[in-house]
Amino acid sequence: MKKLLLGLGALAFSAGTALADWSPSGPINLWIGFGAGGETDTLGRLVAQEMSDATGWDIVVENKPGGGGMAMFTQLAAYPADGQTLGMGVTMPVLVNLTIRPDEVPFDLDSFDYIGTVALAQLALVAPADAPYDDLAGLIEYSKEKGGALVAFDAKPQELLMGVVNAQSEAGFKMVTTESSAEALQNLLGGHVDAAFNAGAHIPYLESGELKMIASANASRHSYAPDTGTVREAGYDIYVDPWFYIAAPDGLPEETHTALSEALNNALQSDAVRDAIEKTMHTEPADMGPAETKAMMEDGLKNVGSLFGQ
Repeated sequence: MKKLLLGLGALAFSAGTALADWSPSGPINLWIGFGAGGETDTLGRLVAQEMSDATGWDIVVENKPGGGGMAMFTQLAAYPADGQTLGMGVTMPVLVNLTIRPDEVPFDLDSFDYIGTVALAQLALVAPADAPYDDLAGLIEYSKEKGGALVAFDAKPQELLMGVVNAQSEAGFKMVTTESSAEALQNLLGGHVDAAFNAGAHIPYLESGELKMIASANASRHSYAPDTGTVREAGYDIYVDPWFYIAAPDGLPEETHTALSEALNNALQSDAVRDAIEKTMHTEPADMGPAETKAMMEDGLKNVGSLFGQ
């Protein structure tokens, strides 16, 4: 699927295609909806650098963590639609919040123009290599014995997923909020939590033998861990498929929107970005393009609503 998406993007915007007749009047600010050091931050900075190198644009990356990207997108929606301010986040926190508290969220899907997607995150639940559990069932039993295992997360969908598992298994998990997956990982490595969610930064620690993966939170198993089952396979009918994506305030001029989307697509086709995504996340870059990204968000909102019985 990811190869197909990238192929479709390549047909629309082949690498080296001249960008639309637009250039920014000053620096472009790319806001990252999570703290420094996590997957979103790493990917955002990499893509921004490649876009800058290819176009000559000055792209300034700034971290704006809070609420799994909700704080950043709230601020972004109120900014001028001039192409000078973009935001990079993850789909699931936005879709979940728009589902469970739509009247409290000061934006909706139409508040943005979508530049494109970057990649689909393979979200893992990981634990120390010497932990006395090797899978989700084992973590549940450990939590019951301990009186509540500590599980670190950096986005609301991860907490909701474990809430479903908690409700059905009576595991008694105690969720620990972090600003980024990097912080969650450090808490795990430091022995402060029993398990943590991560979408790529954990892979070197799997390879070094410091950590082990105990479940895939996605709908399918991960390419780098085909023997590790999913949460769904463990008997809990829930999953999260987080897409990294970039958006701008709604109302971009057509030539601005086109230039930004072409620059993103060209960056994702570069060897530097492809190699980095494959190395750090063991997945491939995948750009749906503006229209397909918005359609994915709309379909995702319907699916999340179904998940919550709406």
